[in-house]
Amino acid sequence: MRHFLDLWPLPSTELRSILDNAKSRKAARKELPRGAADRDAPLAGHTLAMIFEKNSTRTRVSFDMAIRQLGGSSLILTSSDSQISRGESIEDTARVLSRYVDAVMMRANRHADVLAFAEAAGVPVINGLTDKSHPCQIIADLQTLEEAGVQLAGARIAWVGDGNNMANTFIHGAPKFGYSLAVATPGGYDPDMGDVERARGEQGRIDLYRDPKQAVAGADVVVADTFVSMGDKDADKRLTDLGAYKVSGELMQLANGGAKFLHCLPAHRGEEVDADVIDGPQSLVFDEAENRLHAQKAILEWCFR
Repeated sequence: MRHFLDLWPLPSTELRSILDNAKSRKAARKELPRGAADRDAPLAGHTLAMIFEKNSTRTRVSFDMAIRQLGGSSLILTSSDSQISRGESIEDTARVLSRYVDAVMMRANRHADVLAFAEAAGVPVINGLTDKSHPCQIIADLQTLEEAGVQLAGARIAWVGDGNNMANTFIHGAPKFGYSLAVATPGGYDPDMGDVERARGEQGRIDLYRDPKQAVAGADVVVADTFVSMGDKDADKRLTDLGAYKVSGELMQLANGGAKFLHCLPAHRGEEVDADVIDGPQSLVFDEAENRLHAQKAILEWCFR
């Protein structure tokens, strides 16, 4: 059983194969309309169930199109659509769905729920986002950087803002892909320190800063994310605490010449990033969003290999 729940359990060779397959499948579709299946349709006859406890645009549409382009089909459940909202256990839901569908993607509030679902499931389970990590997103991010000419091994990536699930996932990827990571957060917004220590223990370079200028200095890539995520109930405090971590044009000038900017979207211009950065020539955010589709396809195919 192959679950895709986090980067940690997967060896670098497996992650590299997923990344390379994402690029290959993207290249192979150049002459096809978006609604057509890939010529080999490797998942024909397979059905993916998607469970959403959080709202979604990119994850929902990219996974739906991904399974269709691989030749399969999908169905979508929100928590209010299912008996989970009425108290049915995660484990019972997993056991039942495993008898109906071939794989499940879950976008959940709690990472522990995805782990419990996978433990009980009889089919592959994919983490579509939790409070701890977002492994599907980083595959798309790294694909986008490589397509833009960034050599991951030896690259310097700067994360600026909240030490959230995406910051954690960039930490997970550092020892796997060989980039160094500079993380700038205010006090109280640090990334998961257990992840930091694990990455360092696996020979990943993780540098922590309070000053965003120090983190961005000499970076090849600068990454930001929203300051207020779904479920946060302290928006005013977060915007105040994180205001000095906005990625501006002046901050980008401290990075290496030609440095790239990433943001997984949705973005709030003027809060975590200025419009002239996210809409400027250094930004790869819409290539990044497109690559969610191709990354998802590679992840799905890997689960059934």
